[in-house]
Amino acid sequence: MFRRLFYIFLIGLFMASPGRVAAQAQQAQVGVYLMNLYDLNMDEHSFYADFYIWFKWKGDIDPTDIEFVNSIEKWSMAIAQSGDSSNMMLNDGTNYRIYRVEGRFFHSFSLNRFPLDCHTLDIQLESPEHPADSLVYVPDTDAAEIRNTLNLVGWETRGCTLETSIHDYGTNFGNPEENAQRYSNLTYAVTLARPVSYFILKMLLPLLIVMFVSIGALILHPTYIDTRSSLPIGGLLTAVFLQQSYSDALPDTGYMVLMDKIYLLSYLLISIVLLQVIRSGNDLERGKPETLIMKRERRLAKVFLAIFAAGVLLLCAL
Repeated sequence: MFRRLFYIFLIGLFMASPGRVAAQAQQAQVGVYLMNLYDLNMDEHSFYADFYIWFKWKGDIDPTDIEFVNSIEKWSMAIAQSGDSSNMMLNDGTNYRIYRVEGRFFHSFSLNRFPLDCHTLDIQLESPEHPADSLVYVPDTDAAEIRNTLNLVGWETRGCTLETSIHDYGTNFGNPEENAQRYSNLTYAVTLARPVSYFILKMLLPLLIVMFVSIGALILHPTYIDTRSSLPIGGLLTAVFLQQSYSDALPDTGYMVLMDKIYLLSYLLISIVLLQVIRSGNDLERGKPETLIMKRERRLAKVFLAIFAAGVLLLCAL
């Protein structure tokens, strides 16, 4: 009796195994060719995409009845092949359908690493009618492509991928008779990054000049107290305006981005330079030799520059 129950238990596990479910489900091969990508809106966390998508399948289920999971606006999906496209079949008996799609999609832009940030924009599709135990989307051979002439101003394209997974909603959506909670999800993802030259030439170089001028106050003769104090004060105000100029172009994040941390380091060093100038003026009034003051401050100028360079490299590496 117990042996029979044990065998029944093993058979039940075998029948309910994911591999067997996947083997029973109809497979549909999908490919995506990205034509255009534009209007990356970080304030509204969205982007527009224009692409071709094709389906190849054998079976009774039509896999072209899809919905884009992260679509946030009405999109157009038009047949992109000539002839009787509603019933096109390849030589090996495989059903084939290709569409051209244009729409607006959601993407949560994380700006922690600005201006060295990298974003993976994704387009997700599922079949709302057929769960994963009856229909599974799989990538076609060499299915993820990008138009080779696509050029996004201010961004570098670092490739794309097409991956499949099972999306488990974990709910019956209020319908106790609805058992389908797991659907086959296909995700096309394209990775974009800002060029390093943008960070070096447009963001870091102006701040670096401000730091050189501010720390350069320590190289001047201690008797030029007015000039020495005006340099870090002017550098501090300039750094504030520089930070404000790029902050206005970013959405309200509620957290510090990478460039904010670099500016925070610069504010700290410029403030220390200003305090050091005041200290040197007091030492001069007390009769401390000028040669000793100049020797100390030139050594400090090198230390501050080294701290700034090491701090920037450390923040970029983290």
